[in-house]
Amino acid sequence: MFSFKKLAGVAAIAATGLVLSACSGPSADNSSSSSNAPSAAAPSTGGPLKIAVVTHGTSGDAFWNVVKNGAEQAGKDLNIGVDYFADGDPGNQARLIDNAVAQKVSGLVVSMANPQALQTSIQNAVKAGIPVVTINSGEDQSAAFGAIAHVGQSEGLAGQGAGQRLKAAGKTKLLCVIHEAGNIGQNQRCDGAKQAFGNVSTLQVDISNPTDAQARIRGALQSDPSIDAVLALNSQVAARAVDAAKEASSKAQVATFDLNADVVAAIKAGTILFAVDQQQYEQGYLPIVFLKLYKENGNTIGGGHPVQTGPGFVDKTNIDTVAPYAQRGTR
Repeated sequence: MFSFKKLAGVAAIAATGLVLSACSGPSADNSSSSSNAPSAAAPSTGGPLKIAVVTHGTSGDAFWNVVKNGAEQAGKDLNIGVDYFADGDPGNQARLIDNAVAQKVSGLVVSMANPQALQTSIQNAVKAGIPVVTINSGEDQSAAFGAIAHVGQSEGLAGQGAGQRLKAAGKTKLLCVIHEAGNIGQNQRCDGAKQAFGNVSTLQVDISNPTDAQARIRGALQSDPSIDAVLALNSQVAARAVDAAKEASSKAQVATFDLNADVVAAIKAGTILFAVDQQQYEQGYLPIVFLKLYKENGNTIGGGHPVQTGPGFVDKTNIDTVAPYAQRGTR
């Protein structure tokens, strides 16, 4: 097992610029609070820690595979048991959280694409004395639900960054493609893009039906030839958007959130302008570090603010550096 010196070093390297601050001491009150910082946990006793990671990722999603890789690697590095579960249905995700609570896990890592559906389950975990770190989405509700930290990127700011880049590239009309109904983070991305870019319309598709998603994007481009940019919010959807633009004989260029092998190749080929990289490996890895420090040393992180993993931007200027990491499943 790592010594605390080594563990602190891992956290410092992985979360550059963030300061781990020790709390005043253990507290018997595990109730959630939207205004006060969480109290420190009692020192861990007994066997190794066991942490459950419960996300809204869909099966085979390249993005969430990288999150899983990060969480599992952190478990190996820190000698912590990590079990990863995922379900895109909010009700099913809530039940996975309830099951982890019933098993008395040492800590929980939860993505909150649909916060209201998960609120009761997360608050029940907190009441049971299980510390929770939220990741990826649901930043605004994280502290209110009792989580000790949130790790991710602020989606509105990331959307603004994408919109600014597309505007600087000379684009005038943008189609923003939402692929998960009810995912607040995706709406925030498109809203942010609209704030920075201006002329933005949205299109709803279903990521679980990629053929239909491609057809819908193609139809939108055919019906409005003035669209000269498409912003995908997922790397798999981005590949479909590139094909859709080609089929529609559209002048629209594609940008996307997140990386996978197809996006790396497309950036190199010039068919995707850039990817907004939220470095999701960190969203898997860092919460395991933070929960260990919280359970064994009473540390908290962020001072009430989210731990930002993005946005970073990957384009032709840095794709050769990032590509090997994407290939091995860590970007």
